[in-house]
Amino acid sequence: MAEVLVVYYSREGSTAELARQVCRGIESIDGASATLRTVPAVSASSEAAPQAVPDQGPPYATLDDLRRADALLLGSPTRFGNMAAPLKYFLDSTSSLWLDGTLAGKPAAVFTATQTMHGGQETTLLSMMLPLLHHGMLLVGLPYTERALSTTRAGGTPYGASHVAGVQRELTDDERVLAQALGKRVAQLAVTLGRARNALRAPGG
Repeated sequence: MAEVLVVYYSREGSTAELARQVCRGIESIDGASATLRTVPAVSASSEAAPQAVPDQGPPYATLDDLRRADALLLGSPTRFGNMAAPLKYFLDSTSSLWLDGTLAGKPAAVFTATQTMHGGQETTLLSMMLPLLHHGMLLVGLPYTERALSTTRAGGTPYGASHVAGVQRELTDDERVLAQALGKRVAQLAVTLGRARNALRAPGG
């Protein structure tokens, strides 16, 4: 079973809903399972460690979650065209995984939400890809064979799934379809790579 880790930060709930839709896509692929995690808020005046489990929602992500996962999806709201500080703070803690190449060769993808149509979705998605490239991960996007990418009037980009909260508070049908499609694509690749590795390990492989 390929474990696909979905890690997100969400303050108003839009990115959290995208994460849930991504998980639905993952779970629809035979041989894949989704693990949902979030990250704690950070403050410039305090670096106190948060409790391991928040009052509500999924547990906080750990480095062990990353080590165990066969694939990764990251989600963050846009902050001035960049990922939010809590997700960046979490990624900055992964140096030990970079040193031993833990994430190299694993599939990965990203998703985001903004308040406005031109609020920096694509630059935010690209900013989240940069540390994943440094880790040697295999980036997955959304091709235009996904019809919703051509029909959406809200979120959705080739770089990853997205949502425009100012257009409609709830995800539109197209945004939902694209978030699920992204989860499916990452999960399918994780399953395929896992089967290939198992075949190579088998006697005579």
